[in-house]
Amino acid sequence: MNISRRDFNKLIVSGIAGSALGVFGGIGNAYAAKNRVVVIGGGFGGATAAKYLKKLDPSLSVTLVEPKAAYITCPFSNWVLGGLKTMEEITQTYGNLSSRYGVKVMADTAVSIDTARSTVTLKGGAVLNYDRLIVSPGIDFKWDAIQGYSQEVAEATMPHAFQAGPQTVLLNRQLQMMKDGGTVLICPPANPFRCPPGPYERASIIAYYLKEHKPKSKILILDAKDKFSKQALFQKGWERLYPGMIEWRGAAKGGKVQAVDSAAMTVTTELEVLKGDVVNIIPPQKAGRIAFDSGLSDASGWCPVNPVSFESTLRPGVHVIGDACVAGPMPKSGFAASSQGKVAAAAIVRLLRGKQPVSPSLVNTCYSLLAPGYGISVAGVYKISAEGIVEVPNSGGLTPIDAGDDQLMQEAMYARGWYNNIVKDIWG
Repeated sequence: MNISRRDFNKLIVSGIAGSALGVFGGIGNAYAAKNRVVVIGGGFGGATAAKYLKKLDPSLSVTLVEPKAAYITCPFSNWVLGGLKTMEEITQTYGNLSSRYGVKVMADTAVSIDTARSTVTLKGGAVLNYDRLIVSPGIDFKWDAIQGYSQEVAEATMPHAFQAGPQTVLLNRQLQMMKDGGTVLICPPANPFRCPPGPYERASIIAYYLKEHKPKSKILILDAKDKFSKQALFQKGWERLYPGMIEWRGAAKGGKVQAVDSAAMTVTTELEVLKGDVVNIIPPQKAGRIAFDSGLSDASGWCPVNPVSFESTLRPGVHVIGDACVAGPMPKSGFAASSQGKVAAAAIVRLLRGKQPVSPSLVNTCYSLLAPGYGISVAGVYKISAEGIVEVPNSGGLTPIDAGDDQLMQEAMYARGWYNNIVKDIWG
């Protein structure tokens, strides 16, 4: 399918991109005998998969295991830092999955998977049997990658805020308490990591807040890599909106952080020691703990999968979706996770009926806000080839570098529409 960027964005905002691109592979309405599917993780991937399993086959017994009663989305959590959203507005609950779709939601933590017995053991002691298992655990952090940085440091003084919730609140509070003329250090990791444009949208939204309230302040981005997602678009926007406020240093120019001192609020790079009033360390990442501990990940720290069904290539009967899986050029994003959740759900329904999964199409789009009326985006359509998941040529693309004010404002509008539609599609 070859569609224009404008039409692609319309599909995303209207919430029909999944069906328009053939995600479900022609699943009919015939019901299978009752089978049990357990889904671990209630984020963009897991909640989507649970809901669409029941939509595709209401006779399935679907159990969603998620320790949190409410899910705070990482998408749009940056907006909280600029006062553009509240924490309540990015908090989703699971009531509709239970009452409208019949998903059994268990507020517990999966601690082990026994693939030989097809069971999941929960922290509370329950043991769940499954015919198929979906694991959507998100990310975990490599706490030993930066000397002096730890989970305790993140929770006390140098938040990562890449798992939305208390970390977002802490970073927001630190920004509000910072003096005018202070320095914010943002330290992104090397690829791959969750939401590749996320640190740079964060810099933009923090700059928006500082320009309004603390205009003498500066932001220094110390990056572990030498290029980043939507770089030209971000840098053009920074020069226009926040001249002289944001500086980016790539790894080749001493941007990679090697150590931190949380008491002194300093970071050490290859070239120097830098002090920040607010320090946002985003450490390197790997697949969420349950996937890592269950042998679903390889030496990369991520989980290899069959791209047609997202079934693990290491543990049969287990499907891994979202940030934790290896999905070729698809980024680790909320939209990608939701798209993969639908594909996995459709594949499982077919497998439980004794049929082979249909080769899917997948989609992704990532919107970033630089200011309330200034948005940019990147989008892609993906297919399955002999090499795995590959991007469809001439699909999606970037906001044009010469986009005018009307288009940038439209992209900001699309961003809001995208969020409203995807959370309705998943949790509504």
